[in-house]
Amino acid sequence: MTEIPASAAAVELPETLGNGRKIFAGARVRRLRTQRGLTQTRMANDLGVSISYLNLIERDQRPLSASFLLKLAQNYDLDIRSLTGNDAGELVDELSKLFTDPRLIGIDVPRSELRDLAARAPAIAHALLRLAAATPATGPEPPPPGPIAAVTWMIDAAGNHFPALDEAAEKLADDLRLSGSDLNAAVVERLRARHAITVRALPLEVMPGHLRRLDLHSRQLQLSESLDAASRGFAAAVQLVLIELKAEIAATIAGAGIADPLDVRAATVAMAKYAAAATLMPYTRFLAACEATGYDVELLQARFGRGLEQVAHRLTTLHRPGARGVPFFFLRVDRAGTVSKRFAPGASPLPVTGGCALWHVYHAFDRPGEIRRQLVELEDGQRFLTLARTIRTAALPWGVPRPGFAIGIGCDIGHAASLSWSIGVDLNGPATPIGPGCAACHRAACRQRGAPPAGAHLAFDERQRVLTPFRFTDE
Repeated sequence: MTEIPASAAAVELPETLGNGRKIFAGARVRRLRTQRGLTQTRMANDLGVSISYLNLIERDQRPLSASFLLKLAQNYDLDIRSLTGNDAGELVDELSKLFTDPRLIGIDVPRSELRDLAARAPAIAHALLRLAAATPATGPEPPPPGPIAAVTWMIDAAGNHFPALDEAAEKLADDLRLSGSDLNAAVVERLRARHAITVRALPLEVMPGHLRRLDLHSRQLQLSESLDAASRGFAAAVQLVLIELKAEIAATIAGAGIADPLDVRAATVAMAKYAAAATLMPYTRFLAACEATGYDVELLQARFGRGLEQVAHRLTTLHRPGARGVPFFFLRVDRAGTVSKRFAPGASPLPVTGGCALWHVYHAFDRPGEIRRQLVELEDGQRFLTLARTIRTAALPWGVPRPGFAIGIGCDIGHAASLSWSIGVDLNGPATPIGPGCAACHRAACRQRGAPPAGAHLAFDERQRVLTPFRFTDE
């Protein structure tokens, strides 16, 4: 029996070590080492093991022991689940989505081969997914990677959590609170008193093509009257962090390896929004409020004076080591199913493109403003509790077509019991079977199916008609 050091008693060991199943995670240990720029010699010294033993672990010739896992957690402030979790199924799902790319349709890759790749060479699988994320499919001859792809890659690589920005924003929020409890007002006053910038709300006809504009000549931050109070406060916070957290934002972008000037400007916009949210919803206070309210999104909106989309997005960023929140995923779609925002720090049912019409986020437009709750289940048995609701971006004059968006958030069923919105839901009861979109879904009996899975072997029989127009096998 492995002896567990008393100093590590607070570290929660995975159940798999107690049920007799050996855990081999050489590729993940190697990724951890290389991501931190460590040699085998340095890591072996840190962990108090021999270089040959570490080499055997990385080559999957030795399983992970409880003592080895505890040493990793202590030395590198690591969540043990990142090494012991069974993510092969998640990898297979992500690889299946990859083959929905229009450029790859027709390439016959059975799901069994994807399972082999995920199990035997996870690093190669992750590399393929990273390449796919950096090369968006926009047509038969896609352009080279651009600013949107660069920002997406940056956010995905960081798990949508940027510690330096969070810490700097939290300090800024503490300074702002000295001026009063209303952070929106404190941000406006800080811009005026420290940076000689006045915030003004202007009529729609004065700035018809803008929601926010900095006029350096008049030293004004001009905001459209079409923005509600939460959005105006957020816009002012974006301007403040662009000034006061400029160095931290630039360092975060440089640390991600982004150097192209256009990519840097796109990343600056994204990181300024991240820092603004972290200032208006500072990490420690926001996480405490989440846990106190059971992640009640409407109460969080009221407490921090923010919009639903701002709160929902902030929920996906709570991954500080030692103070992690529930790992939420987030999706924003329009009526046509176009995905305009997507954040998934862990396992999720989110599609890369398209989506599943059985998920309530695509039905939210039927009842604007109403929060819809749903228990869903993927093909591999993963279950999630989700919320969906429409959002309004800005007020518009009467008769002008209004853009419509809906957002969906959710988490793995293992975290659902801590959510206030799980009350009344039988978490072990029936769930709606959904998938990441028809081309990546292999449910044979789904009556909602509109296309066959990519790479599946199709069969046709003029003598019969089954539930869907497509008969197929994965092997």
